[in-house]
Amino acid sequence: MRSFGGATLAIMSDLRDRIASIHLVTNTDGSTFSAYVAEPRGEVRGAVVVIHEIWGLVEHITGIADRFAAEGYLAIAPDLLSEIGIEANIGLELQEIMFNADPAVRSAGQPRLRDALAPLTTPEYSAWALASLRRTVDELVARPVVDGRIAVVGFCFGGSHSFALAAADARIRAAVPFYGSAPNEAAIAGIGCPILAFYGDGDSTLIDALPTLTAQMAAAGVNFTPTVFSGVGHAFFNDTNPVTYNAEVATVAWEQTLAFLRRTLG
Repeated sequence: MRSFGGATLAIMSDLRDRIASIHLVTNTDGSTFSAYVAEPRGEVRGAVVVIHEIWGLVEHITGIADRFAAEGYLAIAPDLLSEIGIEANIGLELQEIMFNADPAVRSAGQPRLRDALAPLTTPEYSAWALASLRRTVDELVARPVVDGRIAVVGFCFGGSHSFALAAADARIRAAVPFYGSAPNEAAIAGIGCPILAFYGDGDSTLIDALPTLTAQMAAAGVNFTPTVFSGVGHAFFNDTNPVTYNAEVATVAWEQTLAFLRRTLG
């Protein structure tokens, strides 16, 4: 068993081209969170922090970490939502409510969704999540094989936190937010890495904000490349969500992400 730092809770899989395990990471305030780690068996090309959607550390996200490991990247996906009670099984239930074909199910489930997701809006939680992400980066920096080549990729909630981590931590060399909201203009000024951001043109809130965001990125001198795909909306990359997933667009976005990482991480 390879040591990653913190405590190893369990080996999840020992696959042909990668090794995956769950690790416990301790924050500076004494709180803990778990992280799924997928390591390539061969040469390590760098590391990727993979940040989940608001459904938590579900198999869709650990599967993405596995895909990065298969490409030669040490991938770590921290669980940022069990802290507020959204473990993977709960996250899948919430996703089912939000996208259920029956409007009565969606309507009846709204109070549960609101209650479960309400903590995400508090400043205390935001500070804890960002601190946890920086501790995740600490874990990667401690690995000599990574050699400082660290990127962050996130989806929805994770896309927003990818922007935030890039703004707060100069050790991030590249960021790929999928349909995430950017931080305020003051925080944008702290971004020192190139950003490749993906959007669907049907995601009206983010698309409406994109011209202003692009201007703010330019004013801050950030190398910002927004890519907008036609005919898709939010969560087009999530292959477990038949309502939002678009296989063709997701394939293109994945290929562009890998090409971007090759350029930025060397």
